[in-house]
Amino acid sequence: MLKLGVNIDHVATLRQARYRGMERGEPDPIAAALLCEQVGAHGITAHLREDRRHIIDRDMVALRKAIRTRLNFEMANAPEIVDIALAIRPDIVCLVPEKREEISTEGGLDVVGHEAALWETIRRMKDAGIEVSLFVDPDPIQVEASARVGAQFIELHTGAYAEVFHQKSERNRELERLVSASERAHQVGLRVNAGHGLNRENLPLLHVVPHLEELNIGHSIISRAVFIGLENAVREILQAMEGYGGGTPPRSTP
Repeated sequence: MLKLGVNIDHVATLRQARYRGMERGEPDPIAAALLCEQVGAHGITAHLREDRRHIIDRDMVALRKAIRTRLNFEMANAPEIVDIALAIRPDIVCLVPEKREEISTEGGLDVVGHEAALWETIRRMKDAGIEVSLFVDPDPIQVEASARVGAQFIELHTGAYAEVFHQKSERNRELERLVSASERAHQVGLRVNAGHGLNRENLPLLHVVPHLEELNIGHSIISRAVFIGLENAVREILQAMEGYGGGTPPRSTP
């Protein structure tokens, strides 16, 4: 079964817009996480950025205590954040590139260019019993490097696919890249997740990508929740994920 990890970062973005630096504020990302679990989400994802623009340290501590599903700690490979992750002990960390000026994560991790540093962090996480995923573009070279440094998972960056979704030839090219990368990951012993830019419209075509275990989706769920409520927004995504056959598109997909 394809699982859903709901990224709650942008609940915290809304809170920080008004309550940055304060002890309390609304909306509460922990309450959002618990509601997502109640509706059927299989895990919760949160990205503790170095600049603390949305999720902050106390959120991660509270999430670890509160949620009953799987906690996915997105993070840069930065010493301070690595130490925090080791102290909190999430179920899994997803190492991502991070630039202070970007609005959201713009591309995949350059595993090839940072193998030594990643290997050391991955070793520390695994010694602490924490699984490790690397957020990578659908590039077989980066996939193979992810296996070399000891990651158990990759998360395929679906942003390029989402950006060209309404351009059929470009969309098909990006789907082919995702299929190829996932197949290569499976061949070298990596488990495969995916995320970035996914929504209820573009998700069904992603069913052609084999070996997927989990999709991490945040912005589209929180955006949709403004109009239909968080529970319904999560349910819509879960419905769009139904029928995943490990690489076979649903019958209703054009």
